[in-house]
Amino acid sequence: MIKRNRYHACATCINFVATKKDQGMLYYCKRLGYETKSDYVFNCWEPKPNVVKLINKNE
Repeated sequence: MIKRNRYHACATCINFVATKKDQGMLYYCKRLGYETKSDYVFNCWEPKPNVVKLINKNE
């Protein structure tokens, strides 16, 4: 059985960039090089430092 991490999503990754544009928000992965959505999940996920703290706190 695979243990899922509830924090694992693009929005919590260090490579996730959110930019406000005239047309709305642009969500971009600087590692993969293309648009994404905040709730997408990829195997290349590298959590932000504050997310690592939350994960360690809740284990």
